[in-house]
Amino acid sequence: MAGGGGGSHSGDGPKKARIEIIPLIDVIFFLLATFILFTLSLNKSNGLSVLLPQVENSVVRDPANTVTISITDSGGIGWEKTPISLEEFVTRIHNYQLQVGADNARILINGDENADYSSVRYVIDQIKRTGIQKVMIETRITPEHQRTGM
Repeated sequence: MAGGGGGSHSGDGPKKARIEIIPLIDVIFFLLATFILFTLSLNKSNGLSVLLPQVENSVVRDPANTVTISITDSGGIGWEKTPISLEEFVTRIHNYQLQVGADNARILINGDENADYSSVRYVIDQIKRTGIQKVMIETRITPEHQRTGM
């Protein structure tokens, strides 16, 4: 066959490759949805690494404009990701209240589930002394309730 492309074509010329766009769009949407669900499931904590207490139900928190105070199992205190002393904690919480105002200040307590209750009470007392009213306690939902959506 002179000038033929080889094979058994019916005179139409060589077949051109086609890219099916619909399956490609499906794959892209699947990857996008997976990425969105994955990023929503991330719970970024600004505090020290602690073992959070488990609860059966919880409310999603908004970490924006929030100071995270961590309480470790040994009774240590952290401001955001920095370990600090009790005296420094009192100074920082007072300065934070003066900087943003008691009405706008938001505190997230990130306490270890094995932390001494007196340490948690001390932190809450010092926060309340400054007039800050918006205090949240970070928890983790129990695995069996995560699966059932309760």
